[in-house]
Amino acid sequence: MDTAYFNDTHEQARQTARKFIATHVSPYIEDWEEAGEFPRELYTLAGEAGLLGAGYPESLGGHSEGDIFLKVALSEELMRSTSGGLVAGLGSIDIGLPPVVKWARPDVRDAIAPAVLRGEKIIALAVTEPGGGSDVASLKTRAVRDGDEYVVNGAKTFITSGHRADYYTVAVRTGSEGHGGISLLLIDRDTPGFTRGRKLRKMGWWASDTAELFFEDCRVPANRLIGAENAGFIAIMTNFLSERLMLAIMGYMTAEIALETSIRYCRQREAFGRSISGFQVTRHKLVEMATQVDIAREYTYRCAALMQAGKNPIKQVAMAKNFAAQVCEDVTREAIQLHGGMGYMREAMVERLHRDGKLLSIGGGTTEIMKELISKQMGL
Repeated sequence: MDTAYFNDTHEQARQTARKFIATHVSPYIEDWEEAGEFPRELYTLAGEAGLLGAGYPESLGGHSEGDIFLKVALSEELMRSTSGGLVAGLGSIDIGLPPVVKWARPDVRDAIAPAVLRGEKIIALAVTEPGGGSDVASLKTRAVRDGDEYVVNGAKTFITSGHRADYYTVAVRTGSEGHGGISLLLIDRDTPGFTRGRKLRKMGWWASDTAELFFEDCRVPANRLIGAENAGFIAIMTNFLSERLMLAIMGYMTAEIALETSIRYCRQREAFGRSISGFQVTRHKLVEMATQVDIAREYTYRCAALMQAGKNPIKQVAMAKNFAAQVCEDVTREAIQLHGGMGYMREAMVERLHRDGKLLSIGGGTTEIMKELISKQMGL
């Protein structure tokens, strides 16, 4: 345990998450990956284990509110499932629910959040649009006020937990063009005019449910507005900070698992009369992989420490996400190379890790968008 950042409570949480993965996930993950989904019941099991409520108010059924490193510890252990898709699916709570907890009307928040934290209900965040990608400020889905309702028209895509969610935190345009005209609405899955399209088949994250969403004269009660009208962009950006930190964690953990798997394989695999770890070129490659993983992890910890201290490290978190995503891509690629032909087989863990890792330079804002964000923070 790194005592500079983690305490005994965090270690206990790790043990809980480790047991959860070993009992409820690891024996089945290969089948879930091939099936393209994991059982809905896993949310309830995770809720019962306290894995979903970490970081949320006790009044809503959560615990350890504001403890960033508890979330880090749990995220690291959940990644031991070796499935980015599973972690993303369970983790849709942490991008869909925070705006509701922070800014929704108390009666709406209290009616929804506890069931989500127990794993009885699922929530998703719907921001990305078919023509928009990372350009959040240009989103087109429009909500027009009509009496006590908003009438919503538009579409979303690449939405994690998009098919099975019960509630959706949806970014809509209620005002003029640009970031100043965006609001957030909480929309129930059975709202008339709201439909879910096809399940999207992806390069990686197979076990996660990813969907298209469509709104056609969808009427949403005005009390489902999250925060003030036309103030949604700030809420989305606040959400992005924690989401990007989690993506950085996914990056170095995917790389770390690939490294550990490669070390074991290189010790066991023999070529030319000895294990391939006996060759200098192999050892040096593993050392370089380990160096990159350690740097990505430690810098991400530093970003988490800044957040824990109440700072708003937009630049640093964007840097951490970019760096961890690149480390993930490089290390998983080298892991496949070290495995040789076996690394190209679907049965090899490193094959899945490489596919899953590619998403990290795209999701939560692309690498290129992150660089633009960083440059602005630098005053360029």
